[in-house]
Amino acid sequence: MADELLWAGADAQAAALRDGAVSSPELTAAVLRRIEALDPSLNAFRIVYAEQAGRAAAAAQERIDAGERTPLLGVPVAVKDDLDVAGDVTGMGGRPQFPPAEQDSPAVARLRSAGAVIVGHTRTPDRCLWPFTESLTHGATRNPWHLDHTPGGSSGGSAAAVAAGIVGVATGSDGGGSIRIPAGACGIFGLKTTRGLIDTGPEEHWHGLAVIGPLGRRVADAAAMLDVVADVRAALGDGESGTYRAAADADPGRLRIALSWRTPLGNPPMEAQRKRAAEDAAERLSALGHDVVVADPPLGARPSPQFLVRWLRGVADDVAGLPHPEWLEPRTRRIAALGRRVPDRTLAWALAAESDLDSRMQGFFADYDVILQPGWTRRQPRIGRYHGAGVANTLAGVSMGIPYFPTWNVLGYPAAAVPVGRDSAGLPIGVQLIGPAFSERLLLSLAGQYERAHPWTGDRPPL
Repeated sequence: MADELLWAGADAQAAALRDGAVSSPELTAAVLRRIEALDPSLNAFRIVYAEQAGRAAAAAQERIDAGERTPLLGVPVAVKDDLDVAGDVTGMGGRPQFPPAEQDSPAVARLRSAGAVIVGHTRTPDRCLWPFTESLTHGATRNPWHLDHTPGGSSGGSAAAVAAGIVGVATGSDGGGSIRIPAGACGIFGLKTTRGLIDTGPEEHWHGLAVIGPLGRRVADAAAMLDVVADVRAALGDGESGTYRAAADADPGRLRIALSWRTPLGNPPMEAQRKRAAEDAAERLSALGHDVVVADPPLGARPSPQFLVRWLRGVADDVAGLPHPEWLEPRTRRIAALGRRVPDRTLAWALAAESDLDSRMQGFFADYDVILQPGWTRRQPRIGRYHGAGVANTLAGVSMGIPYFPTWNVLGYPAAAVPVGRDSAGLPIGVQLIGPAFSERLLLSLAGQYERAHPWTGDRPPL
């Protein structure tokens, strides 16, 4: 029972725990067995908290037996290795620079308070910089659908763990696509949240580009995690109430959806099968009763320089206080050097210019409720594709595959990654659904409706 339940997702696992069909220690033991069996091939975890998870599962079961209920009580979850977990180092994809954390990060503290069982820290590239999860320190994390390909990045370890049926939900972070990229690469659901919805700690990472969000097997899994980790006051910014989990089951009503092909880099070259997948998704949404038309947001090329300035300077500021910068990968050191050349006045311009983009989008969202865009424009790279490549070659190579993602980090808007098919090699294809600030409930409702009509969780990678 517990082994099969691993494929059901975190929300179904929570229901089974509430119903007494399985205990948290049994479910956690199944997760740990699966990590032991699969992680030598996947390399999804930097560390596994086997003993701590066992104790947390026993404590969670006591709470369940006492009648307590939370969305993730007793459910095993994984945490990306960019969030502090008390008692463990936070590696950020490389050699850990600081001693073990004395306390949990805010999101981890909320998970722990809700009784979620944290089973380990998942892999990420050095300083979370890349849309592939490979590092000189830890090697390559692999895609469960095809071990020769990347699961994406930077939340690649979390995405691989969810796609492989190890955990039903995991944390990710997204500063330029780092939740949506691996979700699309691994055929799972991911949600980049509105800036400010989830507490990221005392400092904005990469000058407001980066946020925390969930990756789950199903829409309901991500919604359940959001109910635990989202800031309640910020969540009311959409004027709505009710749980995110309820939103995932709700009918979104008839929506006006803009199918957008344009990026700040223009209309990028795209594999025919991926363009067709986005067109199919548009047709399916139309069949569900929505008004879908081709329309591009009035942003032009503006988001690209704003993103680049904030990203480069953000990386430089991120590594400025590290005690051992020599431990960083050469590619990371080079990006930080470029970022140090960004003047304060240029950063101030990029931050101030966001308001103009937001004003333009307010008019656009008066006419449309949601934007539909492709995800990756090409197949996920093979493992080692960028090994040894310099900064210029790496940036040029990856940028053409992921041009649809960074704009929404500049604006701080929520964006959901939704699986819509697989390519000729059997690798997943996904699309994005984007809404205005604090429209997570709307995106969850629309994605949940799509999932019910076109479920994706019945397919399992050939592990």
